Amino acid sequence: MNWEQLLSLKRQGDTNKRLRNEQDETRLGFDVDYDRIIFSPAFRSLQDKTQVIPLSSTDFVHTRLTHSLEVSVVARSLGRKVGVKILERHPALQEIHGYKPNDFGSIVAAAALAHDIGNPPFGHSGEKAIGHFFKNGLGQNFKSELSAKQYQDLCDFEGNANGFKILTQDLKGRPGGLRLSYATLGAFTKYPKASLPKRPTPHIVSKKYGFFQSEATMFREVAKELGLLKMNRDDDSQFSRHPLAYLVEAADDICYTIIDFEDGINLGLIDEDFALEYLINLVRNKIQTKKYSALPTTSFRVRYLRALAIGTLIDDAVDIFVRNEKSLLDGSFQVALIDKSQYKAQIDDIIKISIDRIYNAKEVIDKEISGFEVINELLLRFTTAVNNSYANKASHYDRLLLKLLPSELDILNQNLYERLMAVCGVVASYSDSNAILTYKKLKGLTF
Repeated sequence: MNWEQLLSLKRQGDTNKRLRNEQDETRLGFDVDYDRIIFSPAFRSLQDKTQVIPLSSTDFVHTRLTHSLEVSVVARSLGRKVGVKILERHPALQEIHGYKPNDFGSIVAAAALAHDIGNPPFGHSGEKAIGHFFKNGLGQNFKSELSAKQYQDLCDFEGNANGFKILTQDLKGRPGGLRLSYATLGAFTKYPKASLPKRPTPHIVSKKYGFFQSEATMFREVAKELGLLKMNRDDDSQFSRHPLAYLVEAADDICYTIIDFEDGINLGLIDEDFALEYLINLVRNKIQTKKYSALPTTSFRVRYLRALAIGTLIDDAVDIFVRNEKSLLDGSFQVALIDKSQYKAQIDDIIKISIDRIYNAKEVIDKEISGFEVINELLLRFTTAVNNSYANKASHYDRLLLKLLPSELDILNQNLYERLMAVCGVVASYSDSNAILTYKKLKGLTF
């Protein structure tokens, strides 16, 4: 892979090449990507989607929205710092084509801003709940009418693939979705592969998948433009990552490691003195002792250590990226940047306690259980109504339910797979509160 291709400004539907040195410096194409994402309804719905801990009535915790904004800020710093180093190594990118360090930051920031845009309500259990309906619930009745790849998309419903769909899918009056630059779409796609075939390997791109069958053609177009490498010569279902996707992943890893931990401290799930010890171990060599000792409360000390920790991990990730540029470009780099970190032991200690005290906390488990029931009911009612309507067998109740679905979705003129994916997309788009409210409507509990 080469950087000139990887930094492509092309957008879906373009007929002419977009050149970097012809861009308006006051608002680059990569900046337009960021703006389109942040003003999109799908992004705004993240303000009421669980990050890890359900919304608390007693203290502030992060939602998908605040998490995404913070990841984007970290990603921008990672991208800019990497951009400086890459342009030093490849001066023609700047001298001939006009690329600047901030371009790298803008691409990674936009991709990071969107990294959770396809996630369903109720945290990661929302993905599992959708998959459960088709794998173990009444949705398995559709298996015989779908191809193996189509059915696998549903059984392993993946927020990353749904995000790519949101960013690129045609809707009535809006062809090409948000029409982001292909560089941003490439950096967004952490798992550039289809749901099948499953070939477990040590390579991180095999961990999940990043596009549904409905967007396979679109992703291959993006991969071709960017010059992404096929993982197997005769197979176009799996590609190498865009190198900047490793920075998006690193920003996410840094934020959920440190900031989820901070949420756990603020909610009393992790003992404050115990938590301070873990954070100090991560940044011991950078603490200004006099400044730290002058901070009046544990909360202030946690914030200071959090800022130091994020800065430390940013610099470490940049160093790892630059040292491994060659293997990132030839597709042979197989792990997350944070897995190569000199602070891996301290990170693992923080993640271990977060799993024990935060991710397995009773209020988190309770919300996940309730979320399964809510999502199962929504999928059952909507798939029934849509398929009955398609078969001209809709009851009055079915027709009422269809009025709850977005008018821009052309559900009734699609094949079964597309109808089912459209319903999943609607359910995944709900915020936590809207999913619960709709569930109550279906159950007659709103009177």
